[in-house]
Amino acid sequence: MVLATLGVPLLRSAATFAVDSAVGSGQGLIICNVTLLEPLRMSLVFGYDALEEFTPEVSASLRAPAELARSLGVRVERLRVRTPRPIEALLELVGDLHPGVLVFGPDPAALSPRRYERARRAVLDRAGCLVWAPQVAGPVS
Repeated sequence: MVLATLGVPLLRSAATFAVDSAVGSGQGLIICNVTLLEPLRMSLVFGYDALEEFTPEVSASLRAPAELARSLGVRVERLRVRTPRPIEALLELVGDLHPGVLVFGPDPAALSPRRYERARRAVLDRAGCLVWAPQVAGPVS
């Protein structure tokens, strides 16, 4: 079971579904935050690429399901992937892990509608496993 976000807080319903599914199936839970790594050479040279850029809301939304799942006896692993191409990296990670279910959980309100829908479509079309993604209000192109 993989619960993934794109550098923004997790949607509460996604976190709840992932934890419930991990408990119910007896499988471990991997909570993955795939974030954008700006390709700035000086940042890489001086180590600024490793600075924590999360807001308290993002940190709390990642920590809460991990703590809940652990308290319910689920093995939890947290990953942080920094890359210039977050969507491609998420799909590659899913291809490597072969989870039974990918819970695509970034809060749609925290991303631009275009970026969210592009990521959601890519995950639904190319993940290679079952995908849980929230229904979004408004037209889907």
